Amino acid sequence: MKMCRILVIDDDSESCELLTGCFKAERFETTSVRDGGHGLKLAASAAEQYDLIVLSVTLSGISAFEVLKSLRPQFDTPVVMLTTRDKKVDGIIGLEMGADAFMLKPFNPRELVAYARAILRRTKDHHRRTFIPERISVGDVELDTVTRVAHRCGERLNLTSVEFGFLEMLLRSAGQVITSEQLAEGVLGRTLSAYDRSVSVHVGNLRKKLGHRLGEIERIITVRGQGYIYANPQEHNFMSH
Repeated sequence: MKMCRILVIDDDSESCELLTGCFKAERFETTSVRDGGHGLKLAASAAEQYDLIVLSVTLSGISAFEVLKSLRPQFDTPVVMLTTRDKKVDGIIGLEMGADAFMLKPFNPRELVAYARAILRRTKDHHRRTFIPERISVGDVELDTVTRVAHRCGERLNLTSVEFGFLEMLLRSAGQVITSEQLAEGVLGRTLSAYDRSVSVHVGNLRKKLGHRLGEIERIITVRGQGYIYANPQEHNFMSH
């Protein structure tokens, strides 16, 4: 059975050692580097093929944002960013640039490992069902659950793994409310904590990439206190929410 491979990019030696030890203890094949440039070369190497990247915001040399910008959209490897509480905004910026999630330092090692497992399990679940071809089409958007490729008006969309997961759930429930909790649990593999903006940031990214409107109607409607509705052009009664 192939071991999952994790790349840790963190210039904090104690944090790097802690992360490496935690992942190796859980039988993950782990590589750690303390330089952004070296980390980028490994992450972008076709020969390495990491399953998950843990990227610290505080890097010397090439910044974490430069690493992320260089990786997206050519590579869809899941990325979890680490930042400190006083720089939480950096984590949100990371999400907007294509990171899948962020965690605050100091972090609970078990929580991070559990989070990594949830992300990797989602990836494995996709591979297990690749033999079942399915296309989902709503309005001008079509996605293929086998290749995990989405198109709008025939043009391919550059989506991260999380963005594709969110779009799939929204399209499957088009015309109906899907809660933020359902999106978080179904795609991020975790429950939402207080003041957690992860879902809203990812939905915001989708709006930018898809276009805010579907014809004359709003494409993704925010339902305050509940979640979101993806517009179904064949139905109109949902507009009253």
